[in-house]
Amino acid sequence: MSQQFKVARIWDETSEIRCFELVPEDGHTLHAPEPGAHIDVHIADKLIRQYSLWNGPEDTRSYFIGVKKEAESRGGSAGMHGLAAGNLLTIGSPKNNFPMDADARKSILIAGGIGITPLLSMARYLAAEGRSYELHLFARSETHAPFKDLLGSLGNASFHLGLQAEARDALVDEILAGGKAEGAHVYTCGPKPFMNLIVTTAERQGWNPDRVHLEYFSADLPEASADDTAIEVVLAKSGRAIVVAPDQTITDALIAEGVDILTSCEQGVCGTCLTTVLEGEPDHRDVYLNPAERKANKTMLPCVSRCRGKRLVLDL
Repeated sequence: MSQQFKVARIWDETSEIRCFELVPEDGHTLHAPEPGAHIDVHIADKLIRQYSLWNGPEDTRSYFIGVKKEAESRGGSAGMHGLAAGNLLTIGSPKNNFPMDADARKSILIAGGIGITPLLSMARYLAAEGRSYELHLFARSETHAPFKDLLGSLGNASFHLGLQAEARDALVDEILAGGKAEGAHVYTCGPKPFMNLIVTTAERQGWNPDRVHLEYFSADLPEASADDTAIEVVLAKSGRAIVVAPDQTITDALIAEGVDILTSCEQGVCGTCLTTVLEGEPDHRDVYLNPAERKANKTMLPCVSRCRGKRLVLDL
């Protein structure tokens, strides 16, 4: 359910990261969002972006988000950085695709730059509950490290600033090795190359994949394969069949034919376009579904994924 929120306060955490306090227009009290949750922010007509909440358990009157200004913005960050206090925004209810394991003996939180936002929320909850955790923030320099004061007040945060690749990789190896020995769960968010480092290091060390939790903010768009051919997508509710060209995404083809399907990131990250598959085998090219969900082939993200055969039947 979407509601109207007012921009109550804006401030810069770094030269690139701007923070926003958002309050319900009608002043009602909010349910404290789960750590790791995000909200859909309707920035303009048909422009929806997801931003992680960095709320703590005590924050029941406002939502707090941080937005990095991207040089190649597709409208989201530029639109957010153009807001002023008092502006109204339509905001969806919090969703959580990055939940914490309630039974984790210890949590290792590893952030790269703006990836700190969902992990900051986790750290605030873990600290309030007295649970064991450590947080590591990697950033280019001290001036690029957000939330230093708030993180410092939590006590379990370490800042790793301006490291060269070799030193960074060695430190990640050390952090993960220590966490594995303690039976911890690791949570990471940041630029994709940074997250790939966490994943490959965890794989090399033999981590159970169920203990490695990832939150992607963006992804590289999958390159068209030379094997891509035209496919047929059948809409089960109407029986309508739509041809998707080799160089076209399923969502683009559907929208071009007037089909109403929600999209947002168009990168296979956010899950907005998640669709049930009734027949056919998807060719998953997203970073949203976990390995078990991909193997089940019950859902897909048509903004980037295609079909391994010639025909898909979708619950649309």
